[in-house]
Amino acid sequence: MGQVEKIFRKNFLEYASYVIKERAIADLQDGFKPVQRRIIHSLFEMDDGKFHKVANVVGWAMRYHPHGDSSIYEALVNLANYDLLIEKQGNFGNSLTGDRAAASRYIECRILPFAKKVLYNPELTDYQDSYDGRHQEPSVFPAKIPLVVIQGVNGIAVGMATTIFSHNVGEVLDAMKKELQGESIELFPDFLGGGFADVTNYDDGRGSIVVRAKLDISDPKRIIIKELPFGVTSERLISTIDDAAKKGRLKVSSINDYTAEDVNIEINLARGTYSSDLVKALYAYTDCEKKISCNPLVIRDNVPTIMGVTDIVKYHAHHLVDILTRELQLEKEQLNDKLQMRTLERIFVEERIYKKIEKQKTAAGVVKSVMKGFEPFADSLLRPVTKDDVDRLLKIPIRRISLFDINKNEAEIDAINAALELCQSRLDNIVEYSISYIGEIRSLIPEDRLKRKTVIKNIETVNVKDVAMRDKDLQYNSDNGYLGYNIKDGESILKISIFDKILVVTKDGHYRFLVNPEKEYVGKGLLYCGYADKEELAKVTFSLIMQQKTYKYLFIKRFQIKSGQLNKEYCLLPDPETYKVVKLSMLENAEIRVIYKPKPGLRIKEESFYLSDYLIKGAFTKGNRLTVKEVKSLRMRPVKEVTKVKEKDLFDENDDSDKDN
Repeated sequence: MGQVEKIFRKNFLEYASYVIKERAIADLQDGFKPVQRRIIHSLFEMDDGKFHKVANVVGWAMRYHPHGDSSIYEALVNLANYDLLIEKQGNFGNSLTGDRAAASRYIECRILPFAKKVLYNPELTDYQDSYDGRHQEPSVFPAKIPLVVIQGVNGIAVGMATTIFSHNVGEVLDAMKKELQGESIELFPDFLGGGFADVTNYDDGRGSIVVRAKLDISDPKRIIIKELPFGVTSERLISTIDDAAKKGRLKVSSINDYTAEDVNIEINLARGTYSSDLVKALYAYTDCEKKISCNPLVIRDNVPTIMGVTDIVKYHAHHLVDILTRELQLEKEQLNDKLQMRTLERIFVEERIYKKIEKQKTAAGVVKSVMKGFEPFADSLLRPVTKDDVDRLLKIPIRRISLFDINKNEAEIDAINAALELCQSRLDNIVEYSISYIGEIRSLIPEDRLKRKTVIKNIETVNVKDVAMRDKDLQYNSDNGYLGYNIKDGESILKISIFDKILVVTKDGHYRFLVNPEKEYVGKGLLYCGYADKEELAKVTFSLIMQQKTYKYLFIKRFQIKSGQLNKEYCLLPDPETYKVVKLSMLENAEIRVIYKPKPGLRIKEESFYLSDYLIKGAFTKGNRLTVKEVKSLRMRPVKEVTKVKEKDLFDENDDSDKDN
């Protein structure tokens, strides 16, 4: 490996790792990408209960985020529009219509109490240096709920991507409870825009879902779109409807968008069209129905990891127990410190230990005399007296010592002891406490956010080919050999849709497949043109009679054409240089009557053959020899017709219905 290659490999790996961890993929613990975490951290630092200009928040967050203000602004708007962690004031755009938010100097926001409840605890948060080393920022918040599942996330990194759909916050909290109670859990996406979702292939967040808009077809001449599928705005949806109408796939007279706080898109139908007839076409040709895939990739222990949605919720249920245990242990330590200090204060004042420092002339002597004064009361203390304890005691003002209230001190000690007992009780029953804590979190969420918006139902996906209208007239011009729906002065062959695959067989013995030909040269002498989907091809059996040019022998082969590449030419003849096509028939069975060219000594002047006597084989077989005599004329009649007419009528030379090819 050369030196340059080593440098490129090292730099690329560093770049890829940075993009994955610091830009695109959310962390499992708090569900944030770095820019989102820095925004929330900035709002915690700025929080004074009042609204802040978004421009100020963006400026504050730039102390931690090295990638410019636009990325911070967009991430903040997206977080605020979810209405869970950030309260907004002003025009933050409209996710239904796709309208953008106002400039950052015109809108305001502040952190919600819910965010503090589930994220904020500086004493349990690990901090790291900011990009310039001037500040400290959290490496990850000690989140108590799986925000990555509740809010969802989407990101593209180097060589990997993540897509996690949003879920109903109430259902996620209930799932955490069930996990702690030992019950099974199941979760499905819930989108703020509502609509319908088929989760048959969801596979716990690793598969895909089909989403649909909610349509009102109560009026036979008008369709109202009431809810949008996930990821589609009203502007985007109208664009797809308008595009389908221009291409003739939908018969629409006008589209009106009245979307504001709720979706309201009115589609007025063309004359002769009714709403019940247009529903499937809307699902097939527009964004009223979409299939979207998901890939639950998160950063877990600094490693990109794919985890199912329920696995993430299970992790957070037990992570909540761990966080609450650490908080209670921390609270217990703080209460013990407080109890120790109150006890020291009582003894310090009641036993007049402060009097012993009057004769001391040095600071060391003061500390020593105070610590010696507490020696008789060691059994009343939780731990030995430290120098820090002495420093705090010596800072007590004389006024406070003179007004010291023994009863108040004892009441405070009793309250601390009660808090310690409650703390220990919660630690002893940590799972039950965690379940009750989930209830406290739930109480902070507005009731409207707890209601499911997206309806789960089985959706039968509409195939665009099934609803495509065969409204194009496929024509063939035998004079110039062109075939298509944009042919002038041609003969009408078929009615086709934009998705129809066509099989064309020409007189030179070649065939090929075409799709929706506008104007395609196929050659003069079109023998067959028909639909080429598998079902149609299975119905057609071809019988090809060909002649060897040198010896004039006739050969026959029966075959089916099952498949082939588009626009690739295939030959049915063993050798186009030495064989030519005499006749191509699609009859199931027929009599082939050949009349031989008169020659001296020829006894048998005509002969009959039947298609049913020959096996159906592949399209590229050489075929069977039919005659070794030179043929004057050849006629073919279905077997059923043969039984209804006199034999002499079959060979009427004035009959032009089936001339030689």
